[in-house]
Amino acid sequence: MAGTILIVDDEPDLVDSLRFTFEREGYRVHAAYDGRAALDRIEQNPLPDIVLLDLMLPDMSGTDICRRLRQAERTRALPIIMVSARGDEIDRVVGFELGADDYVTKPFSMRELVLRTKSILRRHSRGARAERDERQLDKLRIDMDGHQVWVEDRRVNLTALEFRLLTTLVARQGRVQTRDTLLSDVWGVQADVTTRTVDTHVQRLRKKLGPAGAHIETLRGVGYRFSLPDQSPRAP
Repeated sequence: MAGTILIVDDEPDLVDSLRFTFEREGYRVHAAYDGRAALDRIEQNPLPDIVLLDLMLPDMSGTDICRRLRQAERTRALPIIMVSARGDEIDRVVGFELGADDYVTKPFSMRELVLRTKSILRRHSRGARAERDERQLDKLRIDMDGHQVWVEDRRVNLTALEFRLLTTLVARQGRVQTRDTLLSDVWGVQADVTTRTVDTHVQRLRKKLGPAGAHIETLRGVGYRFSLPDQSPRAP
C-alpha cells in the first residue's frame, strides 16, 4: 500500500474521481465532505499520510483547517496540498504562508496531481528518516525537526514558508540562490507566483531574525546568499 490520503472536498463527483485515481495507484483513500468531518477524521489514529484540502467548504474555510493543523503539535508536519478554484496569486501566497506544501488550481490534471502527491510524500519520507538536526550558526540556532528558530536565545516565530526559505538558504550557505531557484525549491516547481514574492518574504524574514538577518545577503541582479562572518563566498 502506497499510503493513506484524506480528501476534503464537498463535490462528491470529484471525490469519487480522485478516489478511483489514487486507489488505482495503490493508495488507501478516506473522504470528508466538510471541515468538521475532516478534523474529526484527523483526530483519529493513524494520521493520514497526506491531505488534499479544498479551500471552499460548506462549514469552514480550508485556510482555517490548514491553520489549525499547522498550530497543533501532532499535525504540524502533516503534508497538505490545497486544491481550489481560486487561482489568484494572493490566494496561492496565503496558502503557502499558512504552510501548505503545494497549491493546485481547479480544473487540474489527475496525473499531475498524482505526481505532485508522490513527490511531496517522498520528501516527507526522507525527512522522517533523518536524524534530529539542530544547527548553531553564529547568533542563530535552528531546530530542523522541531521547526523552531532562536536568535540570541530569543524564540522567533516563523511561518512554515519562512522556515523553508531560511533552511533552504542555510543548507546552501555561501552559495548564491537566484530568485527563480528559490521559487522552485521553496514554493514548488509549479507555484505560479512572481519573483517579487521572494523579495517580500526575504525582507520579512530578515526583520524577524533581527541581528541574524544580516547573514542573508542580497546580490543585486542575482539573488540571495546565506553567509557567516568567516565564510568565503562560493560559486552558485
